[in-house]
Amino acid sequence: MNTPNKKLGFGLMRLPLLDSTDYKSIDKETAKEMIDTFLEQGFTYFDTAYVYHGGMSERLFGELVSKRYPRDAFTVTSKMPMFIIEKIEDYERIFNEQLERCCVDYFDFYFLHSLNRNSYDEKVQPHKAFEFISKKKEEGKIKHIGFSFHDNAETLDRILTDHPEVELVQLQINYIDWDSASIESRKCYEVCVKHNKKVAVMEPLKGGKLINIPDEAKLVLKNSSDLSVASWGIRYAASLDNVIIVLSGMSNMEQLVDNTSYMVNFNKLSDEEYSVIDRVVKIINDAIAIQCTDCKYCVDGCPMNIAIPRYFALYNSVCQFGKLKEYKDRFNNLKEKFGAPSSCIECGQCEGVCPQHLKIIELLKVIDKEFN
Repeated sequence: MNTPNKKLGFGLMRLPLLDSTDYKSIDKETAKEMIDTFLEQGFTYFDTAYVYHGGMSERLFGELVSKRYPRDAFTVTSKMPMFIIEKIEDYERIFNEQLERCCVDYFDFYFLHSLNRNSYDEKVQPHKAFEFISKKKEEGKIKHIGFSFHDNAETLDRILTDHPEVELVQLQINYIDWDSASIESRKCYEVCVKHNKKVAVMEPLKGGKLINIPDEAKLVLKNSSDLSVASWGIRYAASLDNVIIVLSGMSNMEQLVDNTSYMVNFNKLSDEEYSVIDRVVKIINDAIAIQCTDCKYCVDGCPMNIAIPRYFALYNSVCQFGKLKEYKDRFNNLKEKFGAPSSCIECGQCEGVCPQHLKIIELLKVIDKEFN
């Protein structure tokens, strides 16, 4: 496998926006400047997907990277959206659309998106999805195949046992989820090591949650290093031996400049730094109520248009900093633009696609009670 020369990847999932309420409204000028800066410093890896930014992420990659840089200047990964696949014919149609959107003849890496036990049993195996991407690899349209994964270690072990042809697995790994009973980051990583598979890391900052940590935790990190709070999460994931790339969904130039500054010449964490992180984990676990990563998978299919991650973020802020008036005002502003938590009809669509396996229906009831 041709591994990237640097371990930081540009995740095109949380790009800068012109309108914070419309995730299709990508700020192209800012994104262009960020992409150029990223490539100029020798980084090459971009990660996108069919559904990111309502389909605009792949198009933006094609416009700002593929059309402006030679093919050997970048590495691109995209993904087959298993959660919207209805029939076998969808694979060919969507794959060809992705090549066209990204303006490439082949993908360096291509994944089945967001596998879990249900999607594996109900779609991947019956539809022979791995056979499809293996065929595309034989045709030269994919260089390396894999999947992104959101389930337990037992399911992951089963998939890798069934499909030894897999080359790369994308896992959620960060220092707060490493020993999580629900995410099982450590156990999943160890399964990949057992099967001799390389790992790409998503959510190293848990959707920004490991930046907006309690002040006590920030103080511990700042007293230990001059590097940013974010650097600890990125470097933690990158320090794992089987990890070849750590994705960061950078939303502005400040984040990109910071991330590239310490990853351009990456150094693994020391034993002392691991001890610092252990202290921070304890502080954070005592403060965060809802472990949402703001991936927005729950939003697209919600029949009541409930801004679920935003309500969760507000509730976490209240739990961390108290019931301030500004949070009540934000709650009311959200209700004017989106469905209220109380409008939930309990269809379960959101819980079916949540990578964190959150009990969203019950949590919305808790939030409604908190703010009303």
